[in-house]
This record gives sequence, C-alpha cells and structure tokens, in this order.
Amino acid sequence: MTAAVPEVLLLDGVLDAEQAAGTVRSILAEQQRDGAIPWFTGHHLDPWDHTEAAMALDTAGEHAAAEAAYRWLADRQNADGSWYAAYGYGHGGPDGEVVNAAKETNFCAYVAVGVWHHHLSTGDDAFLEWIWPVVRRALDFIVGLRLPGGPIAWRVAENGAATDEALLTGSSSILHALRCGLAIADYLEEPQPDWELAAGRLRHAIAHHPERFLDKDRFSMDWYYPVLGTALRGPAALERIEREWDRFVVPGLGVRCVSDRPWVTGGESAELALALWAVGESDRAVDILRWIQKHLRHADGSYWTGYVFEDDAIWPEERTTWTAGALLLAVAALGGDPATVAVFGGDDLPTGLVVQDCC
Repeated sequence: MTAAVPEVLLLDGVLDAEQAAGTVRSILAEQQRDGAIPWFTGHHLDPWDHTEAAMALDTAGEHAAAEAAYRWLADRQNADGSWYAAYGYGHGGPDGEVVNAAKETNFCAYVAVGVWHHHLSTGDDAFLEWIWPVVRRALDFIVGLRLPGGPIAWRVAENGAATDEALLTGSSSILHALRCGLAIADYLEEPQPDWELAAGRLRHAIAHHPERFLDKDRFSMDWYYPVLGTALRGPAALERIEREWDRFVVPGLGVRCVSDRPWVTGGESAELALALWAVGESDRAVDILRWIQKHLRHADGSYWTGYVFEDDAIWPEERTTWTAGALLLAVAALGGDPATVAVFGGDDLPTGLVVQDCC
C-alpha cells in the first residue's frame, strides 16, 4: 500500500486501522500486473466483481491500482461495447483467456458506476474524458437490449442470441449504472436521451411491475437490490426491507444468500448494510457488518465467501476480492466517504425520464 488508510474506513467493532489496511492489502495482493482483479488466486475474473474491487481500492486511496483496473476493462472491451462473462487467471490457461463467452448485461453496465466513483474520488478529468467512450459503448450495448415494459435482457448467449427474460437484481444494478452514466454525461456535457428514457422505464418497471422479471424470490439479492440499485427510496424502500427481514437475516450471523438454506454470505451481508445505510438505517447496517467479522474475516484481512451455520463450517473455502470490496464500500459509506456516499446514496444522480406507466 502506498497511502495511509483513510478514516472513512475505520468503524468501531468492524475495522480499525490495522484491520482496514489488511483488507485493502488482500485485494491488492490478488491484482494482476495487467490490472485484473480475479476473485482469488487461480480463479476467474468477471467484470462486475472486478469493478466492485476497484471501487473499494479507491475508498482506500489506492487510485493508481483502481485506474489500472479500469484500463484493463478498456483494453478488453468488445467492439459492441460488451465484455465476456469470465476471464481466467491462474487456471492453467493463458492469463486473461476468455473462459465464458456469454455476455451478462449487468456485468457490462457496472463500469459506469465504477468510473463515476473513481472520478468523484480523484477529480481526474483527463482520465474521465479518456474512458468516456468505453462507458458510452457499454451503456449503448445495454440500452440496445431493452425488453417491452422497461427491463433489460439479462444475457446474450455465446452464439449471440439475447434472452427475452430479465432479472430483477441485474436490472436494478443496470439502473444504477445508467444513472451514473447519465451523471458522467452531464458532467462532460454529452447528452444521452436514450439512456434517460431507458432509465426512467427501467426504474418504473422495478418499482411497480415485478411480474416483468424472472421469479428469483428465494435469493436475498432480489429482496434488497431494488433499494441498493436506487430504484426505491423512502417509505417504499423501508417497507420492502421490513417485509422480508426475518426471512433473510439471521441475527448475530448475517444475511442468507438463499432463504431456505442455512448459509450466510459476506457479499450479501455487506450489500444489505449498504442498502440499509442508503435509507437511513445505519445502526442496523453497522450491526450486520459487526456480525460477519466473527466468522467470515480471515487473519490476513480477506473475507470468506460464506458460512454454513448449521454445520459451523466455512463454505466454499475461498476468500473473494469482491466480498472484501463490498465490505469496504459499506464501511466507506457509513464513514461518509464523499464519492461512495454520492454514488450509493443516489440523491444527486440523474433520474432519467419520469415514467408513469409503459407497455
């Protein structure tokens, strides 16, 4: 690490200075020479989790490492604005080899969230102008996959065929990306009316038409992502959180990944904490982050992916950069980091066109 850990990453009962530094080091240790941030040594990279880890590095002041991650994305972008679903690192083949040639739309969109967060963290106008065409191509690719009624097709198969189905979690993340993309467009004075229309219709579909998405009700992400992705705020967001709290939250342990499995996961727990913070429930957010320190934090500062509480067992036996990244972003928001507050609070992000209803 090249800089002291910022105070925004210090949270009583969650991270002290030494612990925060260890978590940041755990991400840096996995970053490859070309800027890639795989899940962990010997595993693959996907563009969404790569970006999440890069954002966490910016919260720690590791701006050069974060920029390297975004340059990796720029170097690997396909001509149509997309990225593939997975690239192998340390898996026996060449580093960076495509190991899953499908294209998942929320993976491709998330670059806009990361780039806007990076710019707010650094104020680097030159880098923003340089990477703007990458963001523009990515979101144009996404907008081109709109479905009737506002959702975004969740996947383009290896043969190039796009599905006619949408995922609530993925579309919520895409909404967040469109809003961050519109913030970049506004800053650079590059209007994007198609994105505005897409964001408005997508937000309306998420908030009012759950039937337009595949039913993945068992998964906690479908519960909190409409809040995390900024589609819901105020009473509607709080009502959604309260409605399923007892089904997904295990007091003292964290958040289930799936409602009917005795498995709590660090990524979902940290993301729920970030969603709670965004709607004014900071005390509950801190509680959840404190819980997962007991059974998911490794001595080196990295985080296990999950814990099966009925068996008192870590599973799977992997420590993922994106879990550590989500934890750092949640702590940074609670600590008042301006870039993280602006991106995940969403108050100042463009809303897109307001849609009352659409076909």
